[in-house]
Amino acid sequence: MNPMRALPLMLGWLLIALLALAGPAQAQPADAAGSQPANATLADLLENEETRRQLIEQLRGMAEAPAAEPPAEEAATASLPRQLAELTSRIASDIGGQFGSAVEAVGDLFTGGLEDSTFDTAAFTSATINLGLVILATLALFVAFRRLAKPLFTGISQWSLNGEGLTPVLRLVICVALAALVDVLVVALAYVGGNLVATFAIGETGELSTRASLFLNAFLVIELLKAALRVLFSSRYEGLRLLPITAGEASYWNRWIARLIGLVGYGLMVVVPLINVYIAPALGQGVGTLIMFGAFLYAVIVVMKNRLRLRDAINDKANRATMAATRVSLQLFARTWHLFALAYFVMVLVVTLTRPVDALPFVLFATLKTIAAVVVGMLLSSFLTQTIGRRITLSDDLRRKLPLLEPRLNSYVPNALRVIRTVILILVIMLVLSAWGAFDLAGWYASEAGRGLVGKMVSVATILVIAIGAWLGLASLIEHKLNPETGTGEPDARAKTLLTLFRNALAIALITMTAMIVLAEIGINIGPLIAGAGVLGLAIGFGAQRLVQDIITGIFIQVENAMNTGDVVTVGGITGTAERLSIRSVGIRDLNGTYHIVPFSSVDTVSNYMREFGYHVGEYGIAYRESIDDAIVALREAFDELAAGDDHKMNILAPLEVAGVIALADSSVNIRVRIKTTPGMQWAVGRAYNRLVKLHFDSKGIEIPFPHTTLYFGQDKTGSAPPANLRVMQQDFTIDGSPAGQPKQANNHTDDRFDPRSRPNPKFKGDFDED
Repeated sequence: MNPMRALPLMLGWLLIALLALAGPAQAQPADAAGSQPANATLADLLENEETRRQLIEQLRGMAEAPAAEPPAEEAATASLPRQLAELTSRIASDIGGQFGSAVEAVGDLFTGGLEDSTFDTAAFTSATINLGLVILATLALFVAFRRLAKPLFTGISQWSLNGEGLTPVLRLVICVALAALVDVLVVALAYVGGNLVATFAIGETGELSTRASLFLNAFLVIELLKAALRVLFSSRYEGLRLLPITAGEASYWNRWIARLIGLVGYGLMVVVPLINVYIAPALGQGVGTLIMFGAFLYAVIVVMKNRLRLRDAINDKANRATMAATRVSLQLFARTWHLFALAYFVMVLVVTLTRPVDALPFVLFATLKTIAAVVVGMLLSSFLTQTIGRRITLSDDLRRKLPLLEPRLNSYVPNALRVIRTVILILVIMLVLSAWGAFDLAGWYASEAGRGLVGKMVSVATILVIAIGAWLGLASLIEHKLNPETGTGEPDARAKTLLTLFRNALAIALITMTAMIVLAEIGINIGPLIAGAGVLGLAIGFGAQRLVQDIITGIFIQVENAMNTGDVVTVGGITGTAERLSIRSVGIRDLNGTYHIVPFSSVDTVSNYMREFGYHVGEYGIAYRESIDDAIVALREAFDELAAGDDHKMNILAPLEVAGVIALADSSVNIRVRIKTTPGMQWAVGRAYNRLVKLHFDSKGIEIPFPHTTLYFGQDKTGSAPPANLRVMQQDFTIDGSPAGQPKQANNHTDDRFDPRSRPNPKFKGDFDED
């Protein structure tokens, strides 16, 4: 932005500052000299008895008569422009008077108008030379001490960058504090050396002149301020810079602010007092005003010149922020930082011109307090981020025992860090407002409301920390019991189910109790809340009987250990694996992968296939012409082979049970066997045994029959059967070798041609047996 375009904005800020200072300015007397004749007249009136009596009567009459007050709105509308006009006119006249007096003093100085004053050219020249020698000696000592301390600064900076054993922020704070101590010691030594030079080497021996004292005091204050500035913007030593900016940026801002401090400090603390003493007070006032205007214009030009560059830097910092509130605040500050800077400089200018005695020190200390609060808040936030904000990594043994503790901590700590950062931000804002008098932090904390609010916040934080700690401890203990690598080994299904339910119930109970305690701590009466919850629960109990039935049935199912997670069960007509058990329902995954949620109120029977042992029950049919004893031998041989294999021998709990022939079916003789297995393995053992039975039956030639149908064509009285007309379905050949596609007749005489097993793979509508 062009600095000339900022002129209306600066004038607006100047107007606001004048309004802010209107009250104190109006309280001051307008013309102290003009009140002297009025005081003399009043004294004369009081000395005369007659006039004193008349004055008393007039005063009593004025007190008894009602005062005619103008309307409030009219008075308000008339007073504000009048106050603004009077204040602006008075400040402009004061500044114009200062400039006029300064010009007149300079004119008298060159025209000889100061002949009757105490100005002595020779004394002024001698004092200037002596002061220059003191300045040179003090600055030379300061530069020499800084050069001697350079290796110390370099070593501290290197340890700050490459040291070990502490977090980077803590190491940076320690190193910056040490460097600041050395810097203050250098300034103090230069100040003491300058005093010694001014006392014993320049001027009258053993006496410190006023002009030297002015410079040395100004040197001490200004260099201490520059030392504090180097704490923030150390351009030569990377490890001694608190603000996270580059060396180029630090050098730029350090140089700019140091020039501004030097210009204002030495100008107001040295040049103006010397001009007041040796030349004329009017000229000193004018020079002071020029110094402040020059510093103000210099500051405005620098701010407007760097407005966009600093806005981009703040936006880049906002994009890297993890908290949404911090990001939004930084983005808003990036757009308006130059307005705050201009308002600050306008306020300093107006305060300096109107109330330099009492207001300027207040602005200086408020500025220092603001910078200190912001820097300490940033350092504390960075320290917490580097200490607990990074990912927490537990030891391998602890991760093995408590596998869920590390991810749980890494989910809680960032949220806690966000809360702490928010508290730090609020505290910094309150300190800044207190520094500028907008908010009395000490008085607020001393009040009952302040102490009560802080006490409640501390109590709530303590309750939350205790609740989170209790949850972490109890949840970790449950996970320790559930972990097969720790505790007493692999827990059974019942222990897993009960511990999981207990963990869920514990979470609900902790959340409810913590919420109730927090509400009671912040002053909310939870008695009606508890009573209302009881009434609501009763109403829900009457209106949701099915839900109550679900819960009661679920409790008895868990108490009776009817099923556990991982069991294969049949519940509510659905068979599958129980994947999830709650106090109200069970989640079942069937063989097709479909997930079913069955409420316990609809459960009449629980069929559990996973209790203690299981059976594979097999029924195997053989042809009527086969030997039953040979088939049983083949079944036992298949079982022996299965029991000898490595895949299933550990799952078989007992020898084969042969029940014998259980049915003479239409086309087969059925034999039943049973194999006792470990729970849940009966299906796998059955599949493997069926395979071996087929192999052994095939090797022994035992037929596993398929369904047969016998066709009877009937007989006449002579005993002969009518012919049977057959149609061949596969036309690539015929039964008697005739061309394909020609139907043939056949009778019921015995002929191998009609036996489908006498030809390769004949395809008829049915199989035929001789009758």
